[in-house]
Amino acid sequence: MTYAELFAFSNFTFLTGASHAEELVTRARKVGLSGLAIADKNTFAGIVRGHSAAKELGLRYLVATRLVLMDGTEILAYPRNRKAFGQLSRLLTLGKRRTVKGECELHLEDVLDYAEHCILIGLKGPDFATTLGQLKAAFDDHVFIGLVPDYDGADPDRFAEAQKLADQVELQTVALGNVIMHAASRLRLADVLSCIREKTTIDKLGRRALPNAERRIKSEFEMRRLFHDYPDAITNTARIAEACPFSLDELRYEYPDEIADGLEPNDRLRKLTEEGLVRRYPDAVPLKVRATIEKELRLIAELDYARYFLTVHDVVSFARSQGILCQGRGSAANSVVCYALGITEASPDMITMVFERFISEARNEPPDIDVDFEHERREEVIQHIYQKYGRHRAGLCSTVIHYRSRSAIRQVGQAMGLSVDVVSALASQVWGVSTSDLGDERAKSAGLDLQDQRLRQTLELAKQIIGFPRHLSQHVGGFVITKGRLDELCPIENAAMADRTVLEWDKDDIEALGMLKIDVLGLGMLTCIRKCFDLLETWKGERYTLATLPQEDPVVYDMLCEADTGGVFQVESRAQMNFLPRMRPRTYQDLIAEVAIIRPGPIQGNMVHPYLRRRRGEEEIIYPSEDLREVLERTYGVPLFQEQAMQIAIVAAGFTPTEADALRRALNGFRRQGAVEDFKDRFIAGCLERGYEKDFAENCFKQLEGFSSYGFPESHAASFALLVYASSWIKCHHPEVFS
Repeated sequence: MTYAELFAFSNFTFLTGASHAEELVTRARKVGLSGLAIADKNTFAGIVRGHSAAKELGLRYLVATRLVLMDGTEILAYPRNRKAFGQLSRLLTLGKRRTVKGECELHLEDVLDYAEHCILIGLKGPDFATTLGQLKAAFDDHVFIGLVPDYDGADPDRFAEAQKLADQVELQTVALGNVIMHAASRLRLADVLSCIREKTTIDKLGRRALPNAERRIKSEFEMRRLFHDYPDAITNTARIAEACPFSLDELRYEYPDEIADGLEPNDRLRKLTEEGLVRRYPDAVPLKVRATIEKELRLIAELDYARYFLTVHDVVSFARSQGILCQGRGSAANSVVCYALGITEASPDMITMVFERFISEARNEPPDIDVDFEHERREEVIQHIYQKYGRHRAGLCSTVIHYRSRSAIRQVGQAMGLSVDVVSALASQVWGVSTSDLGDERAKSAGLDLQDQRLRQTLELAKQIIGFPRHLSQHVGGFVITKGRLDELCPIENAAMADRTVLEWDKDDIEALGMLKIDVLGLGMLTCIRKCFDLLETWKGERYTLATLPQEDPVVYDMLCEADTGGVFQVESRAQMNFLPRMRPRTYQDLIAEVAIIRPGPIQGNMVHPYLRRRRGEEEIIYPSEDLREVLERTYGVPLFQEQAMQIAIVAAGFTPTEADALRRALNGFRRQGAVEDFKDRFIAGCLERGYEKDFAENCFKQLEGFSSYGFPESHAASFALLVYASSWIKCHHPEVFS
């Protein structure tokens, strides 16, 4: 095999590419190509997805981008090594920071400055011969001319003209597929995307439509037949692939180290932890807490995560120094280390946490810590991060905005020329932010004729476009902070919001590459609580913090049992107010369960009523085994938390920590539909092997499936429960302040 496809678009070339990167990779592997490069327009946004898919399938994957310059010149660029990737990333950052969000302003001089150690393939441009001559003078034999087919009958003349130019400037040619879809079946979708892009309808698209379905992944045989007069151009694809061994696996993320204050990071973390323990336990540190601290610090040191905790501590310390109320949550946030550091005020004694479930060698990634700040003052924290670390070292993750059912139906319907009332009737059948296709029954219920060919095509094409990226937006607060230049890891662009800069990669891409992300989030209730605390101090001379509020006040729980929760955090909804008198919480642990149970996951998993009956003693609690008793006893045999789901998978089904973590990812939802279902056979088989009944295994898995619709982690519920108690305490004892 000597042909590698070096020129494919994914759907991250928005409204042009008609296939996911994963689909392109899968097809390239299936037809036996020696390699694949996905070169989207002025971006690296989709390369992690392509890399991950190619790595799984064993296909050579070339990192690439298509540089479109301001004068119309187009150049494909392939980094040959880590340094070249860093320079190319900086080049894209330069172009994006010069202009508004979503645009990129690049010139030939920029390419000459930043494309050293890359292989470049010229595609087209004004005064193309001069441009190629300048590139050749700068980069010598690392410059080629692409033979780019348009599949319109004029390709032989087009190839001959390109070859003539190559001979003139003494460059070699390369065969390119000009791919925008993985298979011919996406032709109609590609034309619909063109309609959306051009703001027209399929009836008026005319010559802007594709002439055929040839812009798809082709086999080497097909490409050799297409380029039969240019065999060297085919051979050069493999040569270029061999000359570009760089892989995203070579990216090495390093945590910032100035937060170590001149000490070795683990020593600095221990010093701060010991100081925090004195504040938390002024009389003496309990032996159990001391043992847990040693265990956590040892694990943090082994996995080299000290800088991560120090960085979070640095951000929280700044907020506290400015009087900004904040509260950490997440798996690691409820560790004793984070409690000692002041990242969270929720005592880990109040919940059952197994630290290794979220910081483990099986998960080669940082632990999860989200920090909520007062929503009115969060921007101060964000700008502090930019100022301290620099925009070349700190940036927000992006969020990929995808087509969901309603937007897919509206835009495809308009492109297909359906009338406004028909499009509205179809869209009205979609609830919320659904990502499932409409289906025949809903279309019929809208009073539409499914025998109409155009309507049926619209429904099918809308189904295909669901999940396609529409544009990049900024993450709600996920910051990436690095030791070196962040713009050499990933291109950075301006956000729509002033004074914000954003990475091209989203949280899943960051996670796949093991990069540090700190979630700097805003929470309105923290603003409310802090203002109440300030008012109490000014008015009555009473100074409180989240940590110093009187604990387990029975009067507060009396108020909650009466569902007098208007304005109280998390429990003021009708569902919560209906549930509180039936549950009758009396402890902080009860509040943790309260926060977690009134969620779509537990409700759909039929967990609410069994929990109440067992709590009231109306139903016997039967544990299938003593091992599962330890997992489920504190929630009356009903799994309420994601942590319990992971424990059940390990204890009952024999999952490895890696498998249990994969299940946790699936439980997070939104990754892809049906992800949890992939674990069903493995789970049931594992339960049967360990002597559990099949009915138990199936019922248990059904409950776990419910978590895919917002199953709640106990670590998050514990932090939220603290704010429930704090806001309830203020309302109960100082209603005049709370109002």
